[in-house]
Amino acid sequence: MVCIRQATLDDLLAMQSCNLMCLPENYQMKYYFYHILSWPQLLYVAEDYNKKIVGYVLAKMEEEATECHGHITSLAVLRTHRKLGLATKLMSAAQRAMHEVFGAEYVSLHVRKSNRAAFHLYTETLGYKIHDVEAKYYADGEDAYDMRKQLKPKEDHSHHHCGGCCGAELDAKAAAGGDRKGKEGI
Repeated sequence: MVCIRQATLDDLLAMQSCNLMCLPENYQMKYYFYHILSWPQLLYVAEDYNKKIVGYVLAKMEEEATECHGHITSLAVLRTHRKLGLATKLMSAAQRAMHEVFGAEYVSLHVRKSNRAAFHLYTETLGYKIHDVEAKYYADGEDAYDMRKQLKPKEDHSHHHCGGCCGAELDAKAAAGGDRKGKEGI
């Protein structure tokens, strides 16, 4: 049995190890620290019955003037644990947190044009759509699909805020005497 749970600082080395075994894009440990210290609600691991990390999702929030949205930095599942639905569960957990905790309107990610398995997961299973193609996105010169998934209608964005990237609006509202609904859960 494998469980999906929120990642902790103690999981970062195992997450990096999983990344090194699964993907050509690798990150220095400081990048994992940056993610978990900035957005601890958005990092999840798949842990087997031996307490071994067999998959992870590394995600963050992007701050833009017009839209609050999340971004999937990295997703990996060890080859021995693929086809069990773990990637779907990891992605769903991160997407749910982006929406519920940070009020994200949509989620973005990049995927290699040649990664057919990941492309199928994102489009057929998770409902992502191609937003753009970024030429020579990867270090080896391969193009990437810039993909997006809408989490909620844009007009709904102003009605639900729980902090995070949209926290500046909350702080201004609180200073003006408005409520901070949902902030206590962070």
